[in-house]
Amino acid sequence: MEAALGLMRRIPPKHSEAALSALLSLLPHHSSDLLSQVDQPLQVLCDVDSGKEFILCEYNRDADSYRSPWSNKYHPPIDDGLYPSLELRKLEIEANDVFAIYRDQYYEGGISSVYMWENEDEGFIGCFLIKKDGSKTADGKRGCLQEGSWEAIHVIEVGPEEEENARYCLTSSVMLSLTTNDDSSGTFSLSGSIRRQMNMELSVAEGHLCNMGRMIEEMESKLRNSLDQACIIIILNI
Repeated sequence: MEAALGLMRRIPPKHSEAALSALLSLLPHHSSDLLSQVDQPLQVLCDVDSGKEFILCEYNRDADSYRSPWSNKYHPPIDDGLYPSLELRKLEIEANDVFAIYRDQYYEGGISSVYMWENEDEGFIGCFLIKKDGSKTADGKRGCLQEGSWEAIHVIEVGPEEEENARYCLTSSVMLSLTTNDDSSGTFSLSGSIRRQMNMELSVAEGHLCNMGRMIEEMESKLRNSLDQACIIIILNI
């Protein structure tokens, strides 16, 4: 299992789906561990009720259907899907609106989705997703990349409130890929992924959403710096 996870960490994100499928056929008894620990490229579906796109992942999936954060409906429809409580659904709606603003300010477009559900310890979990296609044929504004994508997955476990404080555990993964094919920059292809974790105990005076937002903002800054340093080292060694 450790060897399989080590192999997946070294596979370029755009080839990870095929690699994971091969590993699942070789190690069927580890399928649940592989599916839960290996991040896959994010897929997108359009919510026909709201006209907005949303991101598909294991956290909004029930059988073969996916719940939209915009309409709170499953696509395709199912009768007994899992839904957040009314209180958590209100927080989920607010989080999607705020995260869309964050996405536009930091990424100049792309697609974002936020999903929330109850945890067993009386707390809850939130999943914040961003998918940015920076290629020339998509929403890349600078036109430097032939192909390029940034996909971020942030999962935050929020513990129950104790004396106006709560514990937050953030696990973040980023998958990056870029390819240039230009006279000025030449031909270059680079891809990789990174995962980090952060634990904090914070006051809930300003609300959970403020705390989660600050943690994600800080984590993304650290991940970008780590990827920048890694890319520079790779380029210098070429």
